Amino acid sequence: MGEGRAKLNLAFSMVIFGTIGLFVRRIGLPSAVIAMLRGYIGFAVILLYRRLRGAGADRTALRENLGRLILSGAFIGVNWILLFEAYRYTSVAVATLCYYMQPVFVTGLSAVLLGERITLRRAVCVAVALAGMSLVSGVWEGAAGGGGAAGVLYGIGAAAFYAGVILINKKMTPMDPLQQTSVQLLSAAVTVTPYVLLTAPGAGMTVTAASAMLVLFVGVVHTGFAYVLYFGQLRRLSAQTAAIMSYIDPAVAILLSAAVLREPMTPAGAAGAALVLGATLFSELDFGKPSTGRE
Repeated sequence: MGEGRAKLNLAFSMVIFGTIGLFVRRIGLPSAVIAMLRGYIGFAVILLYRRLRGAGADRTALRENLGRLILSGAFIGVNWILLFEAYRYTSVAVATLCYYMQPVFVTGLSAVLLGERITLRRAVCVAVALAGMSLVSGVWEGAAGGGGAAGVLYGIGAAAFYAGVILINKKMTPMDPLQQTSVQLLSAAVTVTPYVLLTAPGAGMTVTAASAMLVLFVGVVHTGFAYVLYFGQLRRLSAQTAAIMSYIDPAVAILLSAAVLREPMTPAGAAGAALVLGATLFSELDFGKPSTGRE
Protein backbone atom coordinates (compact mmCIF):
# COMPACT_ATOMS: atom_id res chain seq x y z
CA MET A 1 0.00 0.00 0.00
CA GLY A 2 1.35 3.40 -1.01
CA GLU A 3 1.57 6.48 1.18
CA GLY A 4 -1.31 8.12 -0.69
CA ARG A 5 -3.62 5.18 0.02
CA ALA A 6 -2.53 5.14 3.67
CA LYS A 7 -3.37 8.85 4.02
CA LEU A 8 -6.77 8.27 2.42
CA ASN A 9 -7.54 5.42 4.80
CA LEU A 10 -6.41 7.42 7.82
CA ALA A 11 -8.52 10.38 6.72
CA PHE A 12 -11.51 8.08 6.33
CA SER A 13 -11.05 6.73 9.85
CA MET A 14 -10.96 10.32 11.14
CA VAL A 15 -14.20 11.13 9.33
CA ILE A 16 -15.81 8.10 11.00
CA PHE A 17 -14.61 9.21 14.43
CA GLY A 18 -15.96 12.69 13.75
CA THR A 19 -19.49 11.38 13.16
CA ILE A 20 -19.90 9.39 16.39
CA GLY A 21 -21.63 12.24 18.21
CA LEU A 22 -24.50 12.22 15.72
CA PHE A 23 -25.19 8.55 16.43
CA VAL A 24 -24.77 8.69 20.21
CA ARG A 25 -27.21 11.61 20.42
CA ARG A 26 -29.88 9.39 18.83
CA ILE A 27 -29.37 6.32 21.06
CA GLY A 28 -31.98 6.26 23.78
CA LEU A 29 -29.81 4.43 26.29
CA PRO A 30 -27.72 5.55 29.29
CA SER A 31 -24.15 6.54 28.41
CA ALA A 32 -22.70 3.72 30.54
CA VAL A 33 -24.72 1.12 28.61
CA ILE A 34 -23.52 2.52 25.28
CA ALA A 35 -19.91 2.51 26.50
CA MET A 36 -20.16 -1.07 27.76
CA LEU A 37 -21.69 -2.40 24.54
CA ARG A 38 -19.27 -0.43 22.41
CA GLY A 39 -16.37 -2.03 24.24
CA TYR A 40 -17.62 -5.60 23.87
CA ILE A 41 -18.60 -5.18 20.22
CA GLY A 42 -15.36 -3.38 19.29
CA PHE A 43 -13.32 -6.08 21.04
CA ALA A 44 -15.16 -8.81 19.11
CA VAL A 45 -14.63 -7.08 15.76
CA ILE A 46 -10.89 -6.56 16.30
CA LEU A 47 -10.48 -10.11 17.63
CA LEU A 48 -12.23 -11.49 14.54
CA TYR A 49 -10.08 -9.34 12.25
CA ARG A 50 -6.86 -10.57 13.88
CA ARG A 51 -8.03 -14.17 13.71
CA LEU A 52 -8.85 -13.85 9.99
CA ARG A 53 -5.36 -12.44 9.40
CA GLY A 54 -3.80 -15.25 11.41
CA ALA A 55 -2.22 -12.85 13.88
CA GLY A 56 -1.02 -14.63 16.98
CA ALA A 57 -0.95 -13.26 20.51
CA ASP A 58 2.31 -11.84 21.85
CA ARG A 59 2.04 -13.46 25.28
CA THR A 60 5.31 -11.97 26.55
CA ALA A 61 4.24 -8.39 25.80
CA LEU A 62 0.78 -9.16 27.15
CA ARG A 63 2.18 -10.35 30.49
CA GLU A 64 4.54 -7.38 30.78
CA ASN A 65 1.78 -4.85 30.07
CA LEU A 66 -1.25 -6.56 31.61
CA GLY A 67 -1.63 -4.22 34.59
CA ARG A 68 -1.26 -1.10 32.46
CA LEU A 69 -3.64 -2.49 29.84
CA ILE A 70 -6.32 -3.12 32.44
CA LEU A 71 -5.90 0.32 34.03
CA SER A 72 -5.85 2.17 30.71
CA GLY A 73 -8.88 0.16 29.58
CA ALA A 74 -10.73 1.23 32.71
CA PHE A 75 -9.82 4.84 31.91
CA ILE A 76 -11.16 4.38 28.37
CA GLY A 77 -14.49 3.14 29.76
CA VAL A 78 -14.88 6.17 32.05
CA ASN A 79 -13.71 8.42 29.21
CA TRP A 80 -16.48 7.12 26.94
CA ILE A 81 -19.17 7.57 29.57
CA LEU A 82 -18.14 11.18 30.17
CA LEU A 83 -17.88 11.96 26.45
CA PHE A 84 -21.30 10.48 25.70
CA GLU A 85 -22.77 12.45 28.61
CA ALA A 86 -21.18 15.59 27.15
CA TYR A 87 -23.00 14.93 23.87
CA ARG A 88 -26.28 14.87 25.80
CA TYR A 89 -25.75 18.10 27.74
CA THR A 90 -24.11 20.31 25.13
CA SER A 91 -23.61 20.46 21.38
CA VAL A 92 -21.50 17.90 19.56
CA ALA A 93 -19.15 20.71 18.52
CA VAL A 94 -18.56 21.94 22.08
CA ALA A 95 -18.21 18.41 23.47
CA THR A 96 -15.64 17.55 20.80
CA LEU A 97 -13.66 20.73 21.42
CA CYS A 98 -13.60 20.02 25.16
CA TYR A 99 -12.37 16.53 24.36
CA TYR A 100 -9.51 17.98 22.32
CA MET A 101 -8.19 19.66 25.44
CA GLN A 102 -6.40 16.41 26.32
CA PRO A 103 -2.98 17.77 25.13
CA VAL A 104 -3.22 20.34 27.94
CA PHE A 105 -3.61 17.57 30.51
CA VAL A 106 -0.90 15.46 28.89
CA THR A 107 1.52 18.38 29.02
CA GLY A 108 0.93 19.12 32.68
CA LEU A 109 0.86 15.52 33.85
CA SER A 110 3.91 14.58 31.75
CA ALA A 111 5.92 17.20 33.59
CA VAL A 112 4.76 15.92 36.99
CA LEU A 113 4.67 12.16 36.42
CA LEU A 114 7.24 11.59 33.67
CA GLY A 115 9.66 14.45 34.36
CA GLU A 116 9.29 15.84 30.84
CA ARG A 117 10.38 19.43 30.27
CA ILE A 118 7.72 21.95 29.28
CA THR A 119 9.15 24.18 26.55
CA LEU A 120 8.10 27.79 26.03
CA ARG A 121 6.32 26.81 22.83
CA ARG A 122 4.30 24.11 24.56
CA ALA A 123 3.46 26.44 27.47
CA VAL A 124 2.19 29.13 25.08
CA CYS A 125 0.08 26.55 23.21
CA VAL A 126 -1.47 25.38 26.48
CA ALA A 127 -2.27 28.96 27.50
CA VAL A 128 -3.88 29.74 24.13
CA ALA A 129 -5.89 26.49 24.20
CA LEU A 130 -7.17 27.32 27.70
CA ALA A 131 -8.15 30.81 26.56
CA GLY A 132 -9.98 29.30 23.60
CA MET A 133 -11.75 26.81 25.85
CA SER A 134 -12.98 29.63 28.07
CA LEU A 135 -14.61 31.20 25.00
CA VAL A 136 -16.13 27.91 23.88
CA SER A 137 -17.57 27.27 27.35
CA GLY A 138 -19.46 30.56 27.27
CA VAL A 139 -18.31 31.74 30.70
CA TRP A 140 -17.69 35.25 29.35
CA GLU A 141 -21.25 35.38 28.03
CA GLY A 142 -22.87 34.15 31.23
CA ALA A 143 -23.72 30.72 29.80
CA ALA A 144 -22.06 27.57 28.50
CA GLY A 145 -21.99 27.92 24.75
CA GLY A 146 -24.03 25.22 23.04
CA GLY A 147 -26.20 24.04 25.88
CA GLY A 148 -24.83 23.76 29.40
CA ALA A 149 -21.93 23.94 31.80
CA ALA A 150 -22.48 20.27 32.66
CA GLY A 151 -21.68 19.26 29.08
CA VAL A 152 -18.48 21.29 29.14
CA LEU A 153 -17.40 19.68 32.42
CA TYR A 154 -18.20 16.19 31.13
CA GLY A 155 -16.18 16.86 27.97
CA ILE A 156 -13.19 18.16 29.93
CA GLY A 157 -13.44 15.14 32.25
CA ALA A 158 -13.38 12.84 29.22
CA ALA A 159 -10.26 14.65 27.99
CA ALA A 160 -8.57 14.16 31.37
CA PHE A 161 -9.19 10.41 31.36
CA TYR A 162 -8.05 10.15 27.73
CA ALA A 163 -4.86 11.95 28.74
CA GLY A 164 -4.42 9.29 31.40
CA VAL A 165 -4.67 6.60 28.74
CA ILE A 166 -1.95 8.30 26.70
CA LEU A 167 0.36 8.59 29.69
CA ILE A 168 -0.14 4.94 30.65
CA ASN A 169 0.51 3.88 27.05
CA LYS A 170 3.82 5.74 27.17
CA LYS A 171 4.96 3.41 29.95
CA MET A 172 4.12 0.19 28.08
CA THR A 173 6.65 -2.01 26.37
CA PRO A 174 6.11 -2.27 22.59
CA MET A 175 3.35 -4.58 21.42
CA ASP A 176 1.03 -4.97 18.44
CA PRO A 177 -1.32 -1.92 18.48
CA LEU A 178 -4.42 -3.94 17.61
CA GLN A 179 -3.70 -6.55 20.28
CA GLN A 180 -3.17 -3.74 22.77
CA THR A 181 -6.38 -2.00 21.75
CA SER A 182 -8.45 -5.20 21.85
CA VAL A 183 -7.38 -5.86 25.45
CA GLN A 184 -8.07 -2.25 26.40
CA LEU A 185 -11.54 -2.39 24.85
CA LEU A 186 -12.35 -5.58 26.74
CA SER A 187 -11.05 -4.03 29.96
CA ALA A 188 -13.16 -0.92 29.33
CA ALA A 189 -16.31 -2.99 28.83
CA VAL A 190 -15.67 -5.20 31.86
CA THR A 191 -14.95 -2.16 34.04
CA VAL A 192 -18.20 -0.45 33.09
CA THR A 193 -20.34 -3.61 33.38
CA PRO A 194 -20.78 -3.59 37.20
CA TYR A 195 -21.82 0.06 37.09
CA VAL A 196 -24.35 -0.72 34.35
CA LEU A 197 -25.78 -3.66 36.29
CA LEU A 198 -26.20 -1.48 39.38
CA THR A 199 -27.73 1.56 37.68
CA ALA A 200 -29.37 0.64 34.36
CA PRO A 201 -32.12 -1.70 35.65
CA GLY A 202 -33.51 1.06 37.86
CA ALA A 203 -33.36 3.72 35.17
CA GLY A 204 -36.55 2.66 33.38
CA MET A 205 -34.50 1.73 30.32
CA THR A 206 -36.39 0.76 27.19
CA VAL A 207 -34.41 -0.76 24.33
CA THR A 208 -35.90 0.00 20.94
CA ALA A 209 -34.93 -1.61 17.66
CA ALA A 210 -33.52 1.73 16.48
CA SER A 211 -31.32 2.09 19.56
CA ALA A 212 -30.07 -1.48 19.21
CA MET A 213 -29.13 -0.92 15.56
CA LEU A 214 -27.36 2.35 16.37
CA VAL A 215 -25.37 0.76 19.21
CA LEU A 216 -24.37 -2.09 16.89
CA PHE A 217 -23.29 0.44 14.27
CA VAL A 218 -21.21 2.41 16.80
CA GLY A 219 -19.57 -0.79 18.04
CA VAL A 220 -18.82 -2.27 14.62
CA VAL A 221 -18.08 0.85 12.55
CA HIS A 222 -16.95 3.57 14.97
CA THR A 223 -14.97 1.17 17.15
CA GLY A 224 -13.98 -2.10 15.48
CA PHE A 225 -13.70 -1.04 11.84
CA ALA A 226 -12.42 2.50 12.49
CA TYR A 227 -9.76 1.29 14.96
CA VAL A 228 -8.51 -1.36 12.53
CA LEU A 229 -8.40 1.23 9.75
CA TYR A 230 -6.68 3.81 11.97
CA PHE A 231 -3.98 1.57 13.42
CA GLY A 232 -3.36 -0.09 10.07
CA GLN A 233 -2.00 3.18 8.67
CA LEU A 234 0.15 4.50 11.52
CA ARG A 235 3.23 2.46 10.63
CA ARG A 236 3.08 3.71 7.04
CA LEU A 237 2.92 7.42 7.87
CA SER A 238 5.06 9.83 9.83
CA ALA A 239 4.01 10.90 13.32
CA GLN A 240 3.57 14.48 12.10
CA THR A 241 1.30 13.43 9.23
CA ALA A 242 -0.85 11.34 11.56
CA ALA A 243 -1.03 14.19 14.09
CA ILE A 244 -2.10 16.75 11.49
CA MET A 245 -4.71 14.45 9.97
CA SER A 246 -6.22 13.77 13.40
CA TYR A 247 -7.76 17.25 13.17
CA ILE A 248 -10.15 15.97 10.52
CA ASP A 249 -12.08 14.45 13.45
CA PRO A 250 -13.08 17.70 15.25
CA ALA A 251 -13.51 19.54 11.95
CA VAL A 252 -16.07 16.96 10.78
CA ALA A 253 -17.81 16.98 14.18
CA ILE A 254 -18.12 20.77 14.18
CA LEU A 255 -19.41 20.91 10.59
CA LEU A 256 -21.97 18.15 11.17
CA SER A 257 -23.05 19.77 14.42
CA ALA A 258 -24.03 22.88 12.46
CA ALA A 259 -25.23 21.30 9.20
CA VAL A 260 -27.11 18.22 10.45
CA LEU A 261 -28.06 18.93 14.07
CA ARG A 262 -28.48 22.69 13.54
CA GLU A 263 -26.60 23.35 16.78
CA PRO A 264 -25.63 27.02 17.04
CA MET A 265 -22.23 28.38 17.97
CA THR A 266 -21.72 31.98 18.98
CA PRO A 267 -19.01 34.14 17.36
CA ALA A 268 -17.03 33.92 20.61
CA GLY A 269 -17.41 30.14 20.56
CA ALA A 270 -16.21 29.98 16.96
CA ALA A 271 -13.17 32.11 17.85
CA GLY A 272 -12.51 29.82 20.81
CA ALA A 273 -12.74 26.76 18.57
CA ALA A 274 -10.13 28.26 16.27
CA LEU A 275 -7.84 28.96 19.22
CA VAL A 276 -8.21 25.46 20.69
CA LEU A 277 -7.63 23.62 17.42
CA GLY A 278 -4.95 26.03 16.24
CA ALA A 279 -2.97 25.83 19.48
CA THR A 280 -3.13 22.05 19.73
CA LEU A 281 -2.26 21.64 16.05
CA PHE A 282 0.70 24.01 16.39
CA SER A 283 1.86 21.99 19.36
CA GLU A 284 1.43 18.67 17.53
CA LEU A 285 3.48 19.89 14.58
CA ASP A 286 6.49 19.95 16.85
CA PHE A 287 5.84 17.17 19.32
CA GLY A 288 3.01 15.14 17.81
CA LYS A 289 3.10 11.38 18.12
CA PRO A 290 0.17 9.18 17.14
CA SER A 291 -1.43 7.93 20.32
CA THR A 292 -2.55 4.35 20.81
CA GLY A 293 -6.08 5.22 21.73
CA ARG A 294 -9.09 6.90 20.16
CA GLU A 295 -12.34 8.25 21.38
